[in-house]
Amino acid sequence: MAAEDLEWERSKISNQDTNMLKRLGLMKKEDAIRFPSEESYPNPPMEYRVSFVDHLIRGLSPPIHDFLRGLLFVYGIQLHHLTPNSILHISIFITLCECFLGVAPNWALWKRIFCIRRNGSHNITYNIGGVVICVRTDVDYFDVKFPDSVQGWRKRWLYIHEESANSIEHNIIPFDGNAKIQRRRSWDAEASEEEKKATEALMSRIRQLQNTRGKELSGVQITAYFLKIRVQPLQARKNPLWTYSGVNDANRISGDLSTKDFEKLLRRLSRLGKDPIPSSSRVEPYSSTNPLPKNHPSMTSLPPLPEGGEVDEMAIAAEDTQGSSVPESEVAGSHKSAASHEKEAESEAKKLVEANERANILAQQLEHSKEALKKAELDAIEARAEADKAKADAAGVEDLKKKLHTAETSLSDHIAAQSAREEALLKRIRTQSRRFVMRTAQEFELEDPANDPLLDAFSFLEFHGSEAREGIDQAKAGLSRLFPYFFPKKEEPATFLNLAKCFNPSEDLGLRVRHENMKVAVENTVALVADSQQTIDWAKVGDTEQIEQSRWKSLMKAAKPNTKKILAYLGIQPSATPSSSKPEV
Repeated sequence: MAAEDLEWERSKISNQDTNMLKRLGLMKKEDAIRFPSEESYPNPPMEYRVSFVDHLIRGLSPPIHDFLRGLLFVYGIQLHHLTPNSILHISIFITLCECFLGVAPNWALWKRIFCIRRNGSHNITYNIGGVVICVRTDVDYFDVKFPDSVQGWRKRWLYIHEESANSIEHNIIPFDGNAKIQRRRSWDAEASEEEKKATEALMSRIRQLQNTRGKELSGVQITAYFLKIRVQPLQARKNPLWTYSGVNDANRISGDLSTKDFEKLLRRLSRLGKDPIPSSSRVEPYSSTNPLPKNHPSMTSLPPLPEGGEVDEMAIAAEDTQGSSVPESEVAGSHKSAASHEKEAESEAKKLVEANERANILAQQLEHSKEALKKAELDAIEARAEADKAKADAAGVEDLKKKLHTAETSLSDHIAAQSAREEALLKRIRTQSRRFVMRTAQEFELEDPANDPLLDAFSFLEFHGSEAREGIDQAKAGLSRLFPYFFPKKEEPATFLNLAKCFNPSEDLGLRVRHENMKVAVENTVALVADSQQTIDWAKVGDTEQIEQSRWKSLMKAAKPNTKKILAYLGIQPSATPSSSKPEV
């Protein structure tokens, strides 16, 4: 295992990191991100590349932007070679170009501002994050205020799905943890005089954005802008950011972040400390509400992408001190001997070196051919799998058609049944209408609601209904007043129907009341006799069967003159109306 491999260890992604990725909308697609399981060294599945949580929250998302693809090819590096701050440098540059300069990310402008260097100490050369993007010392660029260090970012690695670009050779090369970082001439590539002249207006605009009093733009404000609009700058997008149309823009990956999440994330990406979050830029970025001016120059300049997947090995510089950019060609062959035989020997050695180089190139081409054959086999397997899936989908479509036909049949039956119910309802309405005409002798037509006699008939019914309700209320009031006399020991029912049922039993309520009154009269008479202290043979008095009816009537007649006295003695006020009831035994 190479020395660089020792930097890898088991991925440690916390629930807090996972929740942040979800809130940022980076896990909407099921296959966009895969988390490692127990492996301590990356082993990405087919079409996946190794990246980091700290790369994703700084604007990286698949499919990768063509500008980033070009940078990786030109510099001969992989995603895991770049530090999080380097990723943020690229995101800020693309946002600056599209939102504040109104041009696509420009390779010539990039070369005027940036170069790359090795990342490491005197004794250690990093593989993970072994390359950093730097602002050239002679360029006045935005103060980005990166954090001094990003703690533990190397441990939070994961796999992102590399979606195919326009052609297979433009995709990011597969992950190779054993590939050494080789310094290339392109690391110090400078813009040509022609490129400087073409980009001078852009550099002038950058200086204006930095130094216009009251409208100064900072790197932190550019970062805050792409976080707010929820667009990943390093993602291949349908439209450039100068056409951004707000919350419904097709390039947005999630809804707006909460204020708490936004401030927390911005402090994580920049060296703000306890300083307040900077206010929004006073420079309005280009968008659908602030379109580009008419005749605005369009500049297209992307890093050169590989042709046929080949890497120009001659562009590799010598491996020397940290950050050195001395080309290999300036070292080899710098000392010459004066003797002619030494020149001949040098010529032979040079031919041998060239032969070795050609052999190496052929070996590399053979290796690429093997990889291409292997990839073709894998593509064939995937094609067969997709064909099987297509067959399964076709079967599913046929099943869906059957279900749709069944549903349509059921719907037709339901509509027919509903129509039948509606027709039956209309028939009942017409029948009720005829019955109403027979009872009320009023004609009406449903087709003319304005002059419909049916409405008048309803009003007529409502009037009689009101009278019926009044009669029921009066009946309830009368029955409520009579209830205590007929049912002295019962509680009055709450509803009129139950109250009316009480007065409609099988027995004669009047007879029962008279029996009760007779019972009370007898009890009072007994009490009266007892109070007079007279000796009475109650057995004879109670034996009414021995008394003839004529005898009973005569006794009643004899007692009648004393009735008022007896009642007065018992404290009962006699009624003024003579009773018409017959005596009962």
